[in-house]
Amino acid sequence: MQSEADHHARNLETMLKAIKRETAEVLDRALSGQDIGSDEAVVLFGAEGREYNAMVMVADELRRRTVGDVVTYVVNRNINFTNVCIKRCGFCAFSRDFREEEGYLLPVEEIIRRAKEAWEYGATEVCIQAGLPPKMDGDLYIRLCEAINQELPGMHIHGFSPEEVLYGSIRSESTIKAYLTELKAAGVGSLPGTSAEVLDQELRDKISPGRITVEQWTEVITTAHELGIPTTSTVMFGYLETATQLAKHMELLRGIQQKTGGITEFVPLSFVHTEAPMFMKGLVEGVKPGPSGMDVIRMHAIARIMLNNWIPNIQASWVKEGPRMSQLLLAAGVNDLGGTLINE
Repeated sequence: MQSEADHHARNLETMLKAIKRETAEVLDRALSGQDIGSDEAVVLFGAEGREYNAMVMVADELRRRTVGDVVTYVVNRNINFTNVCIKRCGFCAFSRDFREEEGYLLPVEEIIRRAKEAWEYGATEVCIQAGLPPKMDGDLYIRLCEAINQELPGMHIHGFSPEEVLYGSIRSESTIKAYLTELKAAGVGSLPGTSAEVLDQELRDKISPGRITVEQWTEVITTAHELGIPTTSTVMFGYLETATQLAKHMELLRGIQQKTGGITEFVPLSFVHTEAPMFMKGLVEGVKPGPSGMDVIRMHAIARIMLNNWIPNIQASWVKEGPRMSQLLLAAGVNDLGGTLINE
């Protein structure tokens, strides 16, 4: 009797024979366990029709081989303790100037209350990220972690993006390594690999001038790994980026992982154009209103194909994609659905 694995293999073999040779060769290399290069990934970003279907099938097969059929997630809560931010990123609808009525800064007591409430709901993790408030005390992030760790020593603290780590180190007049060392001692268990957008400096200068550079982002992430602090990794797509930029972004992340092994998962994040200044106010020319449904599936599938040998967990952001699209993504290379979030 034919096994399910044999059935998958036969379907893939039939599909690959029916598609364009260039695409088939890239997918064959991936199925044979080889890493594909950024140029080959660009070929996949251009896949349509049968080539597109074959790519999704290959991503699903690689997921099955690498992590099986178990879908993972964590019970957690997001605590965005302030929306006041000195940056003016064109894609962010969250931040407010400190003079605006909608700006807020949660006191430590409220942050602790939310963490305790999450623990009572069964959460094992709190995700701490926020804006960059002006004239922030350099040790604010450290004090927050110490307070949470003291009240809830069993709670995992997933906190502070590379942008926040950089800002904290600047405000405290310390090196990135010294600041991360203090954060770890205070209770940080892992860092979100956000503030990455696309790690292409020319593109970053258009959508978020003055924000953390590619070099600085890489320094924070690799230093965290060096100190034994794992991180996630992300990409934001669907606005102005090119296939080449996306492919090179993943190649850079793969290179970091090959050296450090500290990345736990890769999370593609769709650009949400609603209220994003660079779209709504026309601040940046040519910005798209987010990715199409096919673009979303394509991004996750190529992430699985390109990163499979090094980053086994490909995560779908169900908050951005919705539960229906997330179901489809589980058949396109995704094996992780992030967390319950509770607040987002």
